[in-house]
Parts: sequence; C-alpha cells; structure tokens
Amino acid sequence: MCTGAFLAAEAGLLDGLPATTHWALADELRRRYPAVEVDPSSIFCRSSEKIWTSAGVSSGIDLALALVEDDHDQDIAQSVAQWLVLYRRRSGFQSQFAPPVWTPRARSTPVRAAQEYIEADPSRPCGVPDLAGRAGTSERHFTRLFTAEVGTPPGRYVEKIRVDIARSHLETSSDTNASIATRCGFRSAEVMRRAFLRSIGIPPDTYRQSFAQTNSPFRTAALAAAAELESSER
Repeated sequence: MCTGAFLAAEAGLLDGLPATTHWALADELRRRYPAVEVDPSSIFCRSSEKIWTSAGVSSGIDLALALVEDDHDQDIAQSVAQWLVLYRRRSGFQSQFAPPVWTPRARSTPVRAAQEYIEADPSRPCGVPDLAGRAGTSERHFTRLFTAEVGTPPGRYVEKIRVDIARSHLETSSDTNASIATRCGFRSAEVMRRAFLRSIGIPPDTYRQSFAQTNSPFRTAALAAAAELESSER
C-alpha cells in the first residue's frame, strides 16, 4: 500500500511491471526505479499474479476488496464491502485526484466482462455492437441487461469512463486536449469537450486549471521528505 511500492521496487519485484503509489511520490518512484512502469493515477494496480500496489491507505481497502473478488467472487466482495459500510467498490483505473466515481459491478459474467473490457482500454472500439459481440448476446438484449445491472446505458457508461481517465491526464500532464482525447477514445477534442460538459458541467481547460496537481504544496513536501530519506540512506 502507498509507499510500500518502494520496498517492492527496491527488492526488484516490480521490474518490468506496472505499479502505482501515492501520486505525490510517483515521480520519485519512477526516478529511483526506472525499470518499473509507474502509473501515477490509478488507485490500485495488479502488478503481477502475486503483487498488487495501491495509491494510499484508503485505496488499500479497494485493493483488498479486489483481492477478495479475485479469490472468491463478486457477491462475496460486495458483502464484505457492505459489512465495512462502504457504498460501492471502486475500480483500480479510477483517478487518485478526482472525487471517487463509484462504479457498480454487474452480477452477470458477460456484463461484468464488458465493464472490464471498457475500463482496461477505453480508447478501443466500445460501441454496443462490439460489447454485445464480446458478451455473445444480441445488441438489444445486451443493452437491456447492461442498463438493468449497471444502472446506465452502455454508451453513457463508456463516456463516463473516458471522461474519468481524461480527467486524470488533465491533472497530471501538459498534453494537448487533442492528444488526450485520442488517447481516451474520443473522436476529437470537441467531442471530449461536450462529454465533459455533460458529465461534470465544465470544459476540459477549466477542469485542468482547477485540478492540476503539479504545484500542490503537499507534493512539494512529500518530495522533500523523500529527498531527505534518500540522503540519510547514503
């Protein structure tokens, strides 16, 4: 959990693997251990079959629930979340910076597989024909089943996921809106702008001005602490 990723990286357990840590120290993890594929935004990450990494202490709970589902099933994980008085479980892809976007997990395997397909790479084709084909159902049946289990139509769900990942890029990079739009599956920067207005009520440029984390005082303090630790290790 959190900076525990540094211990795993020091032991060489994350070489060549994706990993996350608290956003304030992601650059430091990347600098110290260039062999690690650092993801600075996800709240948790399945780095390998045996190693998972998470962004912070509370996201460690999300990671633990994902482990329960991986070892057992979705119903048991949901039951554990209920006993922990958690509203819903969060998926690992969600941004560390944006307010939590709660994503209900579908009960049926085909719909849950479609959710995971969308979340893994929303830049690829995620239209109803693509998703229904993967689920092995007709488009009409898939749309009806997905909407009933997730609470929103497939197209709106895809847009929500794409907006959430675009928010992460806007918070952590200086890439152009056009570049981010392409990476997140939007046909153009204008299409992304309209999706932002529908989803959160402000355009991407305004969102970036309000939520970019590059000059956060907490990040500055965390990096200073890391530098002091490295100095003491020498």
